[in-house]
Amino acid sequence: MIAIIDYDAGNLKSVEKALAHIGEESIITRDRQFILEADKVILPGVGAFGDAMQKLDHYQLIDTIKEVVARKTPFLGICLGLQLLFERSAESKGVEGLSVLKGEILRIPDCDGLKIPHMGWNSLSVKPGSRLFEGFEDDTYVYFVHSYYLKAEDDAIVAATTHYSTTIHASVEKDNVYACQFHPEKSGEVGLKILKNFASL
Repeated sequence: MIAIIDYDAGNLKSVEKALAHIGEESIITRDRQFILEADKVILPGVGAFGDAMQKLDHYQLIDTIKEVVARKTPFLGICLGLQLLFERSAESKGVEGLSVLKGEILRIPDCDGLKIPHMGWNSLSVKPGSRLFEGFEDDTYVYFVHSYYLKAEDDAIVAATTHYSTTIHASVEKDNVYACQFHPEKSGEVGLKILKNFASL
């Protein structure tokens, strides 16, 4: 069973639907015990970094997430869920992230001809050996919606990058922690394959 963490951050139903499409059972929950006992855990999310951290705190989910990670349960952050795993974000100065991974979230630099938020399909450059992208080749297209991007402290954890005004760390993997800035649940067959790879870990 896959637990999808519910902290009022939207986008949960589409993740649940995508998992059902690939034959995976999931439940949307904020119940600590259920999350800790799940085979795998997903932290989706859209919205602002500061608001999301406040909601995670309100629902007493911060320690739960850190315990899931410590237990080595496969954990996947999606979009805002990726950003929250890091230390801080330029979107919400002074707000501390989950600090599960080292790095910061920065605003995508303005660039002539490019709109912010970055919204739409972009190709990935995938690092060989990545477990989330097993069976994928470079220039695989996935769907993004974001104004802020990850700059990981350690390049070794970066599993895929994309370019939109700057180099964006689009996906990371470290031990049992995986995360995507893009939305696999909105990325067609490619996204379903990524979710299947995660479910198979």
